[in-house]
Amino acid sequence: MVSSIAKATSQNVSDSTPDRQSGAYILLDSLKRHGVKHIFGYPGGAILPIYDELYRFQSRGDLTHILVRHEQGAVHAADGYARSTGKVGICMATSGPGATNLVTGIATAQMDSIPMVVITGQVPRSAIGSDAFQETDIYGITLPIVKHSYVVRRAEDMSRIVAEAFHIASSGRPGPVLIDIPKDVGLEECEYVPIEPGSVKLNGYKPKSKGNIRQIAPALELIEQAKRPLLYVGGGAITSNAHQQIKELAERFNIPVTTTLMGLGSFDQHHELSLGMLGMHGTAYANFAVMNCDLLIAVGARFDDRVTGKLDEFASRAKVIHIDIDPAEVGKNRLPEVPIVGDVQQVLEQLLQRANHLDLPFDPQRTNEWLARVKRWQKEYPLEVPNYPDIISPQQVIVEVSRQAPDAYYTTDVGQHQMWAAQFLKVGPRRWLSSAGLGTMGYGMPAALGAKLGVGDAQVICISGDASFQMNLQELATLAQYGIAVKTVIINNGWQGMVRQWQESFYQERYSSSDMIPGMPDFELLAKAFGVKGIVVNDPSQLSSAIEQMLAHNGPVLLNVMVKRDENCYPMVPPGKNNAQMAGLSKRPPSEVFPDSGICPECGHHNLQKSNFCGDCGTKL
Repeated sequence: MVSSIAKATSQNVSDSTPDRQSGAYILLDSLKRHGVKHIFGYPGGAILPIYDELYRFQSRGDLTHILVRHEQGAVHAADGYARSTGKVGICMATSGPGATNLVTGIATAQMDSIPMVVITGQVPRSAIGSDAFQETDIYGITLPIVKHSYVVRRAEDMSRIVAEAFHIASSGRPGPVLIDIPKDVGLEECEYVPIEPGSVKLNGYKPKSKGNIRQIAPALELIEQAKRPLLYVGGGAITSNAHQQIKELAERFNIPVTTTLMGLGSFDQHHELSLGMLGMHGTAYANFAVMNCDLLIAVGARFDDRVTGKLDEFASRAKVIHIDIDPAEVGKNRLPEVPIVGDVQQVLEQLLQRANHLDLPFDPQRTNEWLARVKRWQKEYPLEVPNYPDIISPQQVIVEVSRQAPDAYYTTDVGQHQMWAAQFLKVGPRRWLSSAGLGTMGYGMPAALGAKLGVGDAQVICISGDASFQMNLQELATLAQYGIAVKTVIINNGWQGMVRQWQESFYQERYSSSDMIPGMPDFELLAKAFGVKGIVVNDPSQLSSAIEQMLAHNGPVLLNVMVKRDENCYPMVPPGKNNAQMAGLSKRPPSEVFPDSGICPECGHHNLQKSNFCGDCGTKL
C-alpha cells in the first residue's frame, strides 16, 4: 500500500478562476478531466448527493452512468473495462451493504493488478463511529485488498485526492484505489481549483520503470549461453503492452514462450515458438519444457502456486532471470540469479537495445536441439478435443466459438470452462479477461459488460458455466436496459464442474453439494424474462449454427449449451506434484523429462533405481 503520509504536489493546476462548487461536483468534474466516460454503479442514501450531481452531468452528456443490478456487477464491470482498454475503471456504491458488496470485486482487481478507482458513500462526518444506519468502515475492511485508500474529510481535498488516486491506480504495479466520501462532504462547498491529470507527484512513491543497467549485461550473458531457454510470461507483460518486445526477444534468441493464465494474449499462440499456457491445466509440452529448461526468463510473472506445482521442483535445473515492476515479487517464491526490477516493456527494450549495440554473435543453432525436442512433445502430447456421436463436448464449444469469432474479446467465469477456454482460445493482447488470482465465480458477464462499453464495436463473448453464471445472472437486466450486445455462452454440465472433478479425483467420488441440476432454471426462459434472446442447444449437429445465430444477433444473447456431464479438464497437475506429473495424459511422460530427478513418471515417487526401474511401482524406463 502507498504510504498514507505521502503528500501530493500539483504542477499544473487549471488557470481558471476558482469558483465555489460542492464536493460532489468536484468529484465528477475531476473524473471527467481524467478521461472517464463510463461509471458503473448503484445509488443509495449516503451517496445521493453525488448521484444528484451526476444527474446534471449525464444530462449534459459529460458522463454516462451504467446502472447495474448488484454492486458486485459494478466492480466487475469496471474491472472488465480496465482490462480491455488499459484505462482506469470506475465504480460507485453507497455506504454499508453497498460498499461491502464491492469487496469481492476489489479483491479480484487487487490480485490481478487491475487499475481501478472505487468510490463509496459514507455516513456524515459527525456520525462516523456512532454505528449510524448503513455505516461500515469500508476503509478498514478493504485495507488488505487495495493499493491505497482515502477517506475524504474536506471538499477542498477532493480534486487532489482524485488526481492522486488515478496516478496510484495506473502507475507502477496497477491496482484498485478506494475513495470513501462522507455524505456531508459531497454537499459541502469550497473554492474549486482543478488539478489536471498527470500533474501529481507523491513523495516516497516513485515506481521504477527502467531496469538497473548493471543487471542487463548478466541477463544477456545468461541468454547467450543457454541451450534450453524458456520465456515464462505473466500478466505484467499485458499491463505494460510488451507483446512486441517479447516477440522480438523470442525470435532473436530462438526461445520458446509459455504464458500464465494472466499472460494469455501477450504472445501469438499461432507462432511456432508458442507453447500455450503452463501450470495446473497447462499444456503438457509447456510443463515438460519448464521441467527441462536450463534458463527460465520470468517476465511479469509471480511464480504462482497454480503455475509452479511443487515449488522446489519447478524449473529446478534452470537459472532464473526475473523481470517485474514490483520488487516485492522478485525473489518472493524463487530466488533468481538475475533480478531486474522495472517495467516489463522498458526492461525488455533495454535488453534488445544492448544486444543490438553489442551485436552479440548469437548462434541460433544452439537452441535447435531444444526446439526440436519441444516440437516432438507438441506432436506427441497435444491438447485433445473429444468428439462424441450424440453429445457435445465442452472443448468442442470453445473451439467452434473461437473459429467463428477469432478476434473477439473473451471473458470467463471460473472453473473447468475457464481452463478449457485458456487451452483452446487463441487471443490477442487485452482480449482475455479472467479472474486468475482470486478465482471469482460470477465475474464473466459483468466483466464482459464493462469490456463491451470500453471496446465499442468489437465482439465481446463471455464463456461461463452453469454454476458461475447464476452468481450474477441479474446483470442480464443491465445488458437489456442499455442494449449491450454481449454474447454469453454457458457450458452447462449441471455441476460445479471443477469441484466435481476434484471430488472425483481426490475425495473418493463424494459429490457433496456440487450437483446444480436440482433448482436449475430454464436459461432460455430466464433470458426471455429479462428481454434477452435465449438459445439452447444439445445436439452436436446444431452447435455451429447456434453459435452463428448468436453472433449474428444485434443485441445481447444467452446461449445455453448442454455438454457431457462428466467430462474432466486435462491435463491436470495434482496437488503436491511437479509439473511433469500430470494426470489425464494419453501416455506416460517421456523419461527424458525426469533425468536425475529421482522421480518416477508413473507413480510420482522419489524411488528410481540405478537399473532404471521404480522401487515402488516397478515401472521400467
